[in-house]
Amino acid sequence: MCRNIRPLFNFEPPATDEEVFAAALQYVRKVSNQRKPSGKNLITFDQAVEQIASITRRLVDSLETQSPPKNREQEAAKARARSAVRFGRV
Repeated sequence: MCRNIRPLFNFEPPATDEEVFAAALQYVRKVSNQRKPSGKNLITFDQAVEQIASITRRLVDSLETQSPPKNREQEAAKARARSAVRFGRV
């Protein structure tokens, strides 16, 4: 599940709120071991996702680096190439 969480810092354009929310959702799913919580846990689950997303947004927005921002398309292409080598599709 957590393989879907992608780095969010130092990209151009910056991470969107949707990307931050998706990372928070994946994290809470992993930690709680629940993909779709039921009744009693639904409110707690949703609150945790919102809080993690808020904290993540603050973190990503406050980090500093001297490195130039990465290009999303180039990083995605590198990841696809690594995956092809890893799974023997080269």
